[in-house]
Amino acid sequence: MIRTHLAVWLALLGSVPGEEAFHPLFNGRDLSGWVVVNTAPSTWSFNAEGFLVCSGKPIGEIRTERMFQNFILELEWRHLVPKGNAGVFVWADDITARGQPFHRGIEVQVLEEAYGNTRSYSTHGDIFPIHGAVMTPVNGRGGNRAFPVENRAKPSPEWNHYRIECRDGKISLAVNGKVVTRGENCRPSKGYLCLESEGGVVHYRNVRLLELPDTPVEERDVAIANRGFRSLYNGVDLSGWQAGEGWRVNDWILSSEGKGSLRGEEPFRREGGFIVDFRLGKESRGARIECAGAGISLTLDTPGLEPVGKWNRLEGSWEGGRLKVTVNGRSVEEVREEGGSTGPLTLHSEGPVDWANLYVRPGA
Repeated sequence: MIRTHLAVWLALLGSVPGEEAFHPLFNGRDLSGWVVVNTAPSTWSFNAEGFLVCSGKPIGEIRTERMFQNFILELEWRHLVPKGNAGVFVWADDITARGQPFHRGIEVQVLEEAYGNTRSYSTHGDIFPIHGAVMTPVNGRGGNRAFPVENRAKPSPEWNHYRIECRDGKISLAVNGKVVTRGENCRPSKGYLCLESEGGVVHYRNVRLLELPDTPVEERDVAIANRGFRSLYNGVDLSGWQAGEGWRVNDWILSSEGKGSLRGEEPFRREGGFIVDFRLGKESRGARIECAGAGISLTLDTPGLEPVGKWNRLEGSWEGGRLKVTVNGRSVEEVREEGGSTGPLTLHSEGPVDWANLYVRPGA
C-alpha cells in the first residue's frame, strides 16, 4: 500500500510542469501576440530595459490574440505615480462592453497603495466580475467582489509580483508570494487576457503564462470570440476624422454638441459591419449614423432605445448589399440606402450626444 501511494505521488510530481513550461507573453520590443482594442499607439511602449510601459491614456485595454481557459499567469508590475490605477482581466470578450472602455470579464485589481482602501474596494488585489461577467467571491463582503485577506502590496515605485491561477472557473491571486484572494463559479471561464490602461503610468515585466490542459466547458461559459473588429477612435485625438463644430475628445468618449458632423477619412464598402455606442443628452433630439452610403436615424421614440443618459449599442452588418441594424439587440426596421456603395463612417448629432466604441470589421 505504501509503495502504491509512493508511486502515485511520484507520478503526480513528475507531471508538475517546471519553470521551462512557462512562456513569455511579450517579446520586449512590440505587441506581437496582442491586439490593441481601443487605445492609441502612444498608450503602450517598451523602454530600454524591455519593460512594457502603459501611459494610462486613454482609458482602455489590449488583449491577447488567443483565448485561454486553464492557466497560471505571472507578472510583475509597478506604478510610477501614487494613486495609479490599472488592472488585469481574464476570460474576457473580444471587444469592450456596451458604453464601457473595458471588456466583460473577471478583473484583478492593480491599484497603487496611496489610492487607499474602503469597504467597497482595496488596493492590493481585489478580484471581481465586470460588465456582465459572474463570480462567487471567497472572502466577500456581501457583493460579488473578493477581497484579499492580507495586504502584501508595495507602494510606488517598488515592484509587485502577481500569480493568477485560473482553473475550471475558479481563480486565485497570490501577491508577492502568498495567495490572498479567490473566486469561483466564474462565467465566462474561457476567454482573452487583457491589460488595462486607466490613468496610471505602469510598468510590467516578466509577464509569462503556463497553459494547463483544457477541460469541458459549456458554450455559454465561453467569452465572445474574435469577430475581427478594430477601433476607429484612439481616445487621445481625432486622427482619421474630419470634425465639424462642437466635437470634443473626452478620453474614451467623443462628445458632440450637435453643431456639426464627424466624418471618417477611411472609406468602407458594403461588406462586414460596424458597432457604435451612443447616449443621448438632455435636449437631444436624436442621432444619425451613416456608413458606405446607408444611414439610420435614431430618435427618442425609436423602439428599444435607452432613455436619456443611458448607453445604447448600434450594430450594423451588410447582408446582400443591404444594411441590417440592431439597437441594443433589437432589429431596427427602416434602413435607408443613399448614394454609392462605398463611403466613410459618419456621425451626426441632433443636440448633445456622447459616442464611444467605434468599431468596424471587414467582410467574410
